[in-house]
Amino acid sequence: MEQRNGREPATRWRARRNADLWRMLVDPDQDLPARKRVLSDLLLAYPGRLTIIYFIALVVIATILLMLPVSSRSPNSTDPLTAFYTAVSALSTCGIPIVNSTEHWSQFGQSVILLSVQLGGLGVMTFASLVMLATARHLRASQRLRTANELGAATLGETKDVLAVVFATTFIIEGITFAALFPGLFAINKGDVGQTAWESLFYAVSAYNNTGFTPDAAGLHVNNPAVGLPILISAFCGTLGFPVLLNLARACRHRIPPRRWQLHTKLTLVTTFVLVLCSLLWYMAVEWNNPRLYADADLSVKIQAALSAAVMPRSAGFDLSWVPELSDPTRVFMSMLMFIGGGSSSTAGGIRVTTFAVLFLTCRAALTGHTDVVAYRRRLPARVIMMAVSVTLIFTVLTFAASLALMSVTGRPLSDVLFEACSALSLGGYSVGVANAEEPATLLILALLMIAGRIGPTSVMYAISRPRATEAMRYPEESIIVG
Repeated sequence: MEQRNGREPATRWRARRNADLWRMLVDPDQDLPARKRVLSDLLLAYPGRLTIIYFIALVVIATILLMLPVSSRSPNSTDPLTAFYTAVSALSTCGIPIVNSTEHWSQFGQSVILLSVQLGGLGVMTFASLVMLATARHLRASQRLRTANELGAATLGETKDVLAVVFATTFIIEGITFAALFPGLFAINKGDVGQTAWESLFYAVSAYNNTGFTPDAAGLHVNNPAVGLPILISAFCGTLGFPVLLNLARACRHRIPPRRWQLHTKLTLVTTFVLVLCSLLWYMAVEWNNPRLYADADLSVKIQAALSAAVMPRSAGFDLSWVPELSDPTRVFMSMLMFIGGGSSSTAGGIRVTTFAVLFLTCRAALTGHTDVVAYRRRLPARVIMMAVSVTLIFTVLTFAASLALMSVTGRPLSDVLFEACSALSLGGYSVGVANAEEPATLLILALLMIAGRIGPTSVMYAISRPRATEAMRYPEESIIVG
């Protein structure tokens, strides 16, 4: 009989090898040491709870640091409410300011804000990855392999590799943005290397994390093409999400044609470009001759302003100077864009562009009489459709509840409070002045919206209970009348 290394028959060795491979497919973590398996199970069992704990801990630490006298330029310490609101705004990567960042915060205070922005954006993306991995652990074997491929891991046990991709993507894009910003800011700062390096770093981190905080009082440097264009591109990349960036990088490296890209990448890119194009056309049609904006400016300035207005409002809040001059229809339109937000597992907020795409595809299937929701010859699972509807409904309820509360507190019109509520919940970062330090209730309402928008309903759902693969029992089906 054939032997394997003189100890085991070949047929028995092959059978044992196939069994080991099958066990690895079903449970890729089983061969890890006991201590590592406990840590892996802890991370993937309730990642939603870890997200909430992580965020709350950072809010407490950042608030305490911003309250210190060394954080402000005045000899007095910052009041607790202002420090708390600023910490939440930075950690949520929303960036709605209530004090002038340059005049109020010292270099130490700005450093705390910058670090909070980085930890907020990077940390939430990390835990979003854990949520996706936790979901994938409860799928069938074929679905597990497909999900692992989308996340960038060979197997679902490679949690460390997936998280490494998140960190690498973040620091590479921020590094490229820093290098691109340096020459333009060097000329603006008249050769001051230290100030240029600080502003380049601040803008690079804020741009990729889609945060409205800036180191130069109002962010007016973004009107300079040498500064504004790198910020625009970095903010756009930040809204796509690391799964899309990873898929695009692999497609370029292996020359994979667009028709073979991941469905998530296709839907994200198509929906994003459609939203940007619609925003550009709207701005050019409605605000092009607005006398309070750029009516007397030349064509290049108008085009740059239109591009900025088309990309930035969905999540990044740079340069707040022009927002109060917008017409009411444009404010409502921007509220809708901020409500949609950016891509999944990105630094942006909102219901996410893929959620909006799923809702659109579901409506198309219902109106055309189809039972399956299909995109690019791929059928979407029922759980994805249910999640899209749930997220949209939760965000809608929160938006209108907060708008009613803000109207009661401030007496401002619906267009203003709706704009501010969408900006806070969807982490847009723009403001029309509803956030007011003299009205503490507005700060508390907006801070709660930022926390809800940054953590997200998905993390809350997975914080309550672990995901289940299938229902053990299914009840009889009965139709109802809707519509």
